[in-house]
Amino acid sequence: MDITFAGAAGTVTGSKYLVTSGDLKWLVDCGMFQGLKELRLRNWAPLPFDPASLDAVLLTHAHIDHSGCIPILVRDGFAGKIRCSTGTRDLCGILLPDAGHLQEEEAYFANRKRFAKHAPALPLFTRDDAEVAMQSFMPAQGEKPIALGGGVTARFLPAGHILGASMIRFEQANLSILFSGDLGRPHNPIMKAPTAVEQVDYLVIESTYGNRLHDHRDPSEMLAQVIHRTCDRGGVLVVPAFCVGRVQELLFLISGLKAEKRIPNIPVFLNSPMARDATEIYRRHEGDHRLTHAETKAMCAAAKIVNTIEESKALNEKKGPMIIIAGSGMATGGRIVHHLAAFAPDPKNTILFAGFQAAGTRGRAIVDGAEFVKIHGEEVPIRAEVAHFDSLSAHVDADEMMAWLHQFKEPPHRTFITHGEPAAAEALRVRIERELGWHCHVPSHGEHVTLQDGHHRPHASI
Repeated sequence: MDITFAGAAGTVTGSKYLVTSGDLKWLVDCGMFQGLKELRLRNWAPLPFDPASLDAVLLTHAHIDHSGCIPILVRDGFAGKIRCSTGTRDLCGILLPDAGHLQEEEAYFANRKRFAKHAPALPLFTRDDAEVAMQSFMPAQGEKPIALGGGVTARFLPAGHILGASMIRFEQANLSILFSGDLGRPHNPIMKAPTAVEQVDYLVIESTYGNRLHDHRDPSEMLAQVIHRTCDRGGVLVVPAFCVGRVQELLFLISGLKAEKRIPNIPVFLNSPMARDATEIYRRHEGDHRLTHAETKAMCAAAKIVNTIEESKALNEKKGPMIIIAGSGMATGGRIVHHLAAFAPDPKNTILFAGFQAAGTRGRAIVDGAEFVKIHGEEVPIRAEVAHFDSLSAHVDADEMMAWLHQFKEPPHRTFITHGEPAAAEALRVRIERELGWHCHVPSHGEHVTLQDGHHRPHASI
């Protein structure tokens, strides 16, 4: 069995792993590259394999950096099935069409304002492409093995992180491989802890926070303090948030803070129909997370939903105090960028980033102290307070990853460390080798390895 690291190698986005056995080919994840321009340009390059040659796609979870290129894959010839959990299928049903719509909207806006470097600006894929791709999804039934052909089976194991997120375990004769996907935190207030694994021959793990520890202070208290500071100034709290996972946790915390009267009863606006739909999916999958029915109901009712473009524009004319939550989590697109343009120049306001900001994103620039950011071709000054805490992160930190790895009864033959910026991946490699004595490798983009009898042999890059 072979693995080609076609994405999320040397970076934290664009997750794609090509797994082959004989004439059979499977793709684990098909994510979009985000962040630095040199990475985003990869989204426009031809895929390093023929989509029509794939027998199946196995998807760890719905986040766009893991699923966002599926519409392109199907459009360009993939005719097989996309296997995943039911939660992932349901979330992709709103995330992928919305991503296509945003691509079309941004291309239209760029053409109308004439700030695109290429004329005409084109969408990477369309809403229609995404709707067609959704017809190829075939959810797995719980953790039951799926026969992939050639004596190979795959199982989806709960990974925490977000609703439906899974690790994927391949087995063939005496060979097993586990792809961790994105691992959730053990004490996340909404999602259950990732499944404990005792043995696997080869392991592919993420390293998003491989060189960092999360702030373990109470996130509800940290959020309350930010809200109070902003309210005292009469300002607006603007929160860029991932529509799946982060939005739900923020709404859960805000509903609890209001119920306990720890924050003023100020208006909360959720400016994302997609996040509204995703939150409703959490209601339909109550058995897949920790929340009770009452807690889920309170979370869903914590904010006023902003549906139309006109309502979204009207928010920019409102005065604080109020809270606006909108996608995307790294402020790369969508309605949040219009709110940043409106509210970032005023020092009364606050911009709160509640999670990882990848290199090259607008969010990373703001967190790193940029005085101006470019939005729709114009330089917008950042005079608002900028708050950033990662205690709401849906990813394990370095200590939590090590605690999960300590559950193995025996070491894998080889552990491949991916889905992290170079410093994070390298730090995790060093720590695993030092503390556990495991054999680790940080693959480069396009690297190809053959797994056989507990060994791997590097081949030429694709």
